[in-house]
Amino acid sequence: MKKVLLAAVFLAGFSFSYAQESQAKSIDPKEDKDLMTWYHKDFSTSKVYGVNTANAYKYLESKGLKPKTVVVGVLDSGVQVDHPGLVKNVWSNPNEVPGNGKDDDGNGYIDDVHGWNFIGGKNGDIDIDNMEVTRVVAKYKPVFEGDDSTKNKANQSKMPEEFAMYMKAKELFTAKSAEAKQGFQTYTKINSLIPNMVKLLGGKPVTAATLEGIKPSTAQDDAIALQVLGQVSTNPEFQGKSAVEFEKIMKEQMKEAIDHFAPQAKQYDLSYDPRKEIVGDNYDDYSEKSYGNNDYEGPDAEHGTHVAGIIAGLPQGKEIQYGVASKVAKIMSVRTVPNGDERDKDVANAIRYAVDNGAKILNMSFGKPVSPGKNVVWDAFKYAEDKGVLLVKAAGNENEDVAEHLAFPTNFKNVADEKPFVNNVLVVGASTNRNSDLRASFSNYNKKMVNVFAPGEQIYSTVPKNEYKYLQGTSMASPVVAGAAAVLLAYMPELKPDQIIEALVKSSNLSAENKFPDYSQAGGVIDLQKAAEYAYTNFYKGKSSVSKKPAKSVKKAVKK
Repeated sequence: MKKVLLAAVFLAGFSFSYAQESQAKSIDPKEDKDLMTWYHKDFSTSKVYGVNTANAYKYLESKGLKPKTVVVGVLDSGVQVDHPGLVKNVWSNPNEVPGNGKDDDGNGYIDDVHGWNFIGGKNGDIDIDNMEVTRVVAKYKPVFEGDDSTKNKANQSKMPEEFAMYMKAKELFTAKSAEAKQGFQTYTKINSLIPNMVKLLGGKPVTAATLEGIKPSTAQDDAIALQVLGQVSTNPEFQGKSAVEFEKIMKEQMKEAIDHFAPQAKQYDLSYDPRKEIVGDNYDDYSEKSYGNNDYEGPDAEHGTHVAGIIAGLPQGKEIQYGVASKVAKIMSVRTVPNGDERDKDVANAIRYAVDNGAKILNMSFGKPVSPGKNVVWDAFKYAEDKGVLLVKAAGNENEDVAEHLAFPTNFKNVADEKPFVNNVLVVGASTNRNSDLRASFSNYNKKMVNVFAPGEQIYSTVPKNEYKYLQGTSMASPVVAGAAAVLLAYMPELKPDQIIEALVKSSNLSAENKFPDYSQAGGVIDLQKAAEYAYTNFYKGKSSVSKKPAKSVKKAVKK
């Protein structure tokens, strides 16, 4: 779910990724160590809905439990495995000899020392790929809307499920491709106006008084620049900044937006398909498994490296960032997600690869609205369930009810089903550090189909080139939960996926504000210490039946 969370800004106003209440302070977010680690906080003492990381370890250790390492598969865009904040917590295949060009362990993958890359091949690695709606429209338009109307109608009758998927994909493709084009034009225009804005400021800071003193210009670009200045001046990230600081931040933000929208020219191009040339597999053959390469990082590993750091990052140098499971987890990088939508064949193979190579928890921070190969992914879900592996999945960033707008892969084969078809999938929404506005504005939700919420806004973690960055999304909330699950499993290895899910759901810190109880099964934000107490009380030492009453320590969930 590599999605830039910027609002349309041309005439609609700014809503930047990092504009939060805490930034109204004088502390620069890049220096605010409290902000960097807010998602670890204990709600009972800080009144911030963190996940109570440190106290969880203290509780588990107080019981005399000794942790076992848990391998967490990160199915994502790739991971910088030699990042200083990750390198000590990267999984190494004990049965593979690095760099000898052989498949030493006989698993079908040569030199898979730290994982595998299912979107690469002998000819390199895929960076930009299509959106799934593009692939569906390209494949089925000739089938359902070709030159022969009689044949079209016959095909529509023969393939009702495919036709319904095509019509949904066509609608989304039409809207999203137009949105992408407009977004690129909008941000490119604003980027070109940054020099005009700086000139209008005249060396003065970004304040209401400064803007009031600017004389209106008859030049169209200056008039637009002044309008944009007026919009950003209300944003805490820009308020009071010098002209020099303003220019720097604006350039960074516009680059982020342009970098997001520029690739979409290819993502929504019906004739663009890099798969055959780069990967070289027979994509339509879902039974094919031995393809790809061992480039764990790929051309754009920002998303996956950030996710990995949230799970298992370690403090280093001046950086204090650490992952929820930093003491117990090893990261297996399984490159699955390009700059575009993941493909079902790759998702299914990535799940099976991670499971077969010892991962007990898989983080899946991705999703899409249509899924031509959903059955093969569901088969992989079942395979993971049979092997006792927990799948943690991001709910999505569209601010939608996932029962009305499915985000594949889903653990419900039909929305009307009372229960998911497997018991090992944990779906996560994103929360904020603002109690009065706890659900992140972008987060998807549903009382039945989303299990829990976890911090997913302003999350500081590792990114490529040995750097760190704030990102947000349910993509960030999911690894918080994957890390929490890894901690529980490390200290209580006998826990089953459904028990981990129950412990996290039933011990969450509740919030009654702004309909938050309606957004997930839990009705709250996970608390790792309380989840540890619940799991220890109800499931530890071979207890197989679910206790009818929650542990006393979590019986009274916190309400705010």
